[in-house]
Amino acid sequence: MAAAAVSVVLWASAFVSIRSAGEHYSPGAMALGRLGVGALVLCAALLLRREGLPPRAAWPGIATSGVLWFGGYMVALNWGERLVDAGTAAMVVNVGPVLVALLAGRFLKEGFPPRLMAGITVSFAGAVTVGLSVSRGGGSSPLGVVLCLLAAAAYAVGVVSQKPALRQASPLQVTAFGCLIGCVACLPFSGQLLAQVGDAPLSASLNVVYLGLFPTALAFCTWAFALSRTTAGRMGSTTYVVPVLVVLMSWLALDEVPALITLAGGLLCLAGVAVSRSGRTSPAARRPRGRTEGARGPRRRAATGPRTAHGEPSHPLAGRRPAGEEAESAGLAADVPSPAGPSKGQPGA
Repeated sequence: MAAAAVSVVLWASAFVSIRSAGEHYSPGAMALGRLGVGALVLCAALLLRREGLPPRAAWPGIATSGVLWFGGYMVALNWGERLVDAGTAAMVVNVGPVLVALLAGRFLKEGFPPRLMAGITVSFAGAVTVGLSVSRGGGSSPLGVVLCLLAAAAYAVGVVSQKPALRQASPLQVTAFGCLIGCVACLPFSGQLLAQVGDAPLSASLNVVYLGLFPTALAFCTWAFALSRTTAGRMGSTTYVVPVLVVLMSWLALDEVPALITLAGGLLCLAGVAVSRSGRTSPAARRPRGRTEGARGPRRRAATGPRTAHGEPSHPLAGRRPAGEEAESAGLAADVPSPAGPSKGQPGA
C-alpha cells in the first residue's frame, strides 16, 4: 500500500509540472524529454543492482506497456489536455481504471469481485463530480476527447500487460525496459525537443527533468512493485486518489481554492478506493482452492503412510530384508518370552 501511495502522490504532482512545462514544450517533445531522463536513471539503477535482461517470457508485456503506456499514453494525454479543459480531461481519463478492471477480469482471470466493482463505480462518480466542478464549459473539441479516451485505453492495456511480465521479471527490469521502449517510440519528436530546449526557460526544463526523475522513474517503479503483489483491478482503482491530490496540490501551490462540490467529489473518490481495496488483496489468496489442495495432496498422503513403533513415518521399502531372514527373525522372536506376558494385539506373544 505504501508503494502505491508513493506512485499516486508523485503522479498527482506531475499534473502541476505538466501544466507549467506545457506552455513551452509540445506534447511529443515533453514526453520524449521525460522518458529520456527516466530511462537514464532506471538504466543506471539496473547497472548498480547488476540486473541484466529480463527473461524472454517477460518481453511481450514489457514491450506492450512500453509502447502504449510509457509512450502513447503520455503523448495522447499531453496533446488532449491542450484541446479540452482540465475537468473534461479528468472525467474522460478516469475511464482508465474501469477498463483495467474489465480487462483484468477477462484476460487475467481476476474475475469481477463485487466490492471492487462497487468501489470503482463510487470512485468514478466522484471523478465525474470533480471534473464537472472544475470544468469551464465549452472549449472541448471532439479530437481532445478522443485523445483522452485513447490515453485511458493505452493506460489500461499497459497495466494489464505489465501484470504477467512481473511474474517473470523484477519491477525494476519491467519499468526500466518499458521506459526505454517508450523513449525509443517517441524518438520522432527529437527534432521538436532539440528546437524547444533552447527557447524554453530554465523552470520549464527543470519541470521536465522532475517529471523524468520522480513521476516516471520512481513512481513507475513503486507502481510495478505494488502491482506484483496485488491484482491489477485493485491497483487501477487506487489511481482515483489522483484527482483528489491534484485538487489539494493546486489549492496549496497555485491558490486555486476548490468548491464544496469538488471536495464532495474527492470524498467519493476516496470512499470508492477504500471499498475497492477492502477484503483480500494478496494474489495467493485469489488462487483456486483446487490447485492449492492438489499441490498439498501428495504430502498429506505421504504423511499418512506406514509409521514406526515410535510414530515416525516409515518408507515402505525402508529396512526390508529378504524373506528367509524375516522368517528366521520371527522364529527367534517367538522363543523369547515377553516380560509383560501375553497380550492381545502383540503378534507372537
